[in-house]
Amino acid sequence: MLLLVGRAGPFGARLSEIVEQCDLPKPTVRRMLLALVRAGLLDQDPETRRYYIGPEIYVLGTLASARFGIHPISLRSLVRLSQETGDTAFLSVPRGVYSICVHREEGPYPIRVHALHAGDRHPLGVGAGSLALLSALQDHEVEEVLAANAEVLAEKYPNHSPSVLRTLVQETRAKGYALNPGLILQNSWGVGVPIRGVDGRPIGALSIAAIESRLSEARQREIASLLKKEATWIEMRLSEVGTTDKPSRKKTR
Repeated sequence: MLLLVGRAGPFGARLSEIVEQCDLPKPTVRRMLLALVRAGLLDQDPETRRYYIGPEIYVLGTLASARFGIHPISLRSLVRLSQETGDTAFLSVPRGVYSICVHREEGPYPIRVHALHAGDRHPLGVGAGSLALLSALQDHEVEEVLAANAEVLAEKYPNHSPSVLRTLVQETRAKGYALNPGLILQNSWGVGVPIRGVDGRPIGALSIAAIESRLSEARQREIASLLKKEATWIEMRLSEVGTTDKPSRKKTR
C-alpha cells in the first residue's frame, strides 16, 4: 500500500484506486491505511480524502540511504547520462527475483517515454536495466529466476516468456549491453548495463529509454559505451566508500 500511494506521486491516491490495485476488501484497506496514517507513514488530506506519503517515510529513507549507497552515488552519473543523450536515464536495483527502479532522470529531448517510473517493480529480465541484471547472473541463477517468475510472466508479461528471456540473455552477453526493443510499451526502447559490486555480482543497472527512432543500432552502441563508462565510475566510487566505511558496515549487518 505504501508503494501504491508513493507511485501516485504529488496527486495522491484515492481509497477506491488503492482497493482496485491491491485486490483486498475495502474495509481491510481502509483499516490498514488509517494505521499507516497513525504511524506517520501516510498522510490523508481532510478535504479530498486522498492519501499521500507521510513524514516518517522521509526519515526511513534517510536511514536506508546509508545502506543502499548506490542511489546517491549514482545521481551524478544519471544526470550526465540524461543530459548527454537527451533521453531518460534510470537506476534499477535487484530485489530477489525482481528489479526495482529507484530513480528516473529526465533528459531535455521533448518526446519522452513513460514505461518506467521510480518505484516500479518488474520481474528480472523485463526492461533494459532489468535484463542487464538478469544477464549478469550465472546460468543456474537465471534458470532459478525464470522458474520463480514463470507464473507472473505468463499472466502479465506475454512478450517475456522464459524462452524469449533466455534468448535475450544470450544476445545481451554477446552484445555487451541489454536491449529492450519495445517489449513492454510499443515504441519505447531501452539500453542497459549492469553495475557490479566488488565481488563481481550485479548490484544495480543503468539504462536509457527513448523512442524507437532514436535508438538505431549505431546509437545503441554509442549509448552502451556511455552507460558502461558511468557504471565503471559508480563501481569505483562504491569500492572507495566500501573501503573507508568497512567497519561501520559490519556493525549494521
